[in-house]
Amino acid sequence: MTEFKDDAGQEFPTEFVATSLTGSIAVRTTEQGLPLGIKLDQDQLRRDPAALAAEILRLCKQSANRAGLARRTQLREAGFTSEMLAMTGLPTEQEVARQEIIEEQEYETEPQSWLRSV
Repeated sequence: MTEFKDDAGQEFPTEFVATSLTGSIAVRTTEQGLPLGIKLDQDQLRRDPAALAAEILRLCKQSANRAGLARRTQLREAGFTSEMLAMTGLPTEQEVARQEIIEEQEYETEPQSWLRSV
């Protein structure tokens, strides 16, 4: 993970990673959630392309939310007040947790078919 130092000498990562629940998909993104790299297990290539793309997009958004939370923490430690932090629009810990719980409930962990290739 690449990092840079701000004016106060604090390090902040420039790349973030989010992984699917099964660990079979991982995305490496910028702080804004733009993908820099994608890792897929071979079996993921057999999935419906639209479902795979949706999962990759979900992970990019998750990565951006976690990066926003990390940035919010960095700003709080740098002395930003609650009011200033609210004006940044960065997600709170509760917002990130709530979104991840919702996504986990919607995430399909069951296989599309019990048939498997032999």
